[in-house]
Amino acid sequence: MDDIDPYLLWMIGGVLLVVAEMLVPGIYLLFVGAAAVLTGVATWMYDFGPVYQIGLFALFLLASIMIGNQIYKRNPVASSDPDLNNRSARLVGTSVTVVQPVSANGGRVKVGDSVWPARGPDLAVGETARVLHVDGGVLVLETPQKLIES
Repeated sequence: MDDIDPYLLWMIGGVLLVVAEMLVPGIYLLFVGAAAVLTGVATWMYDFGPVYQIGLFALFLLASIMIGNQIYKRNPVASSDPDLNNRSARLVGTSVTVVQPVSANGGRVKVGDSVWPARGPDLAVGETARVLHVDGGVLVLETPQKLIES
């Protein structure tokens, strides 16, 4: 390894990281690879020592992450199901069955095969309600009369 110039190691490492990003997309290796390539170019141009190379790599990494973050904010990835990974948001509008009496102070309802904490109007065991929204993991329910009216 003593005969290989440090700038080549940085550039080879950066290219390998970018290739790895293409094989296993996740967007993170791209920034690390870009910072490594830029460090290699700077080391090639100015023959920096190891301490400066590491410092430059850290600065380039920070800059590439900040630039990538700005690009991502301006061009968000469109999704046909934005609540895909937000289980509680997906429950809004779902009908639930009361398993422990519900009041404004709390209770429990069955949703599919799981039981969730809930609050809302007074409901007895076995009654059906609909989820209005989710507040900190607690399902807020709608009254049975509103279900009949709508």
